Amino acid sequence: GLHWADVHLPEQVLYVRYALSAVNNTRLVITTPKTRASKNWVALSPRVIKALEHHAATTRIHTGDPSDLFTGLVFCRPDGQPLRPQTVLDRFRKRAKEAGVPRITLHDLRHLAATLTLTAGIPLTIVSKTLRHSTLSTTANIYSHLTHQAAHDAVNAIDQTLTQIDARSSRHPHWPPWLRPHRDHTNQHHNPLRALYSPALTPTSPSASQPQGTHATTTRPPHRNTRKKA
Repeated sequence: GLHWADVHLPEQVLYVRYALSAVNNTRLVITTPKTRASKNWVALSPRVIKALEHHAATTRIHTGDPSDLFTGLVFCRPDGQPLRPQTVLDRFRKRAKEAGVPRITLHDLRHLAATLTLTAGIPLTIVSKTLRHSTLSTTANIYSHLTHQAAHDAVNAIDQTLTQIDARSSRHPHWPPWLRPHRDHTNQHHNPLRALYSPALTPTSPSASQPQGTHATTTRPPHRNTRKKA
């Protein structure tokens, strides 16, 4: 159901607006995609752009009534009429046999595209949006065998990073111990500073209950209580 009006080669995108369906395998109709997420923009790779440019240069683009949805199809017969699904499937199986690949369906190409992108390290969210799945869990459930490998790659990346840090630390034995502090390292440095600027009075000190002298023991003046008693 793709029309040339929805193909924008300079911008390297196309818009999925319609879908071609066969009613009772006899009558062809153009309808909207089955999900709302399917009706959206699709990015085009340089290989696909080159194929579409070749197709546009070697085939006749039929023009006619703009209201006729069968006018201006990208993939059609020489007379401009849409291709029957069985015709496309037969041609695809013939090409697959000539290439010596196993017998597959056209929908298997969709799984192939998802497999190539996931194994290449593309994030699962991007793959899910490219496949137009309604939820991320749908993609994760269908391609769980590939996400398991991605999980192993993630923990291996963490292990490799920590191994590099250990190797870097072993090459500098002259570094002082405080460069790799334990969790009480911060408190050990803050406690002497608190004692220097705010010395605490012990209960046995004779001046504990007496007002302090002119020398301030804190960097902030005492707060004056201006609230009146009831």
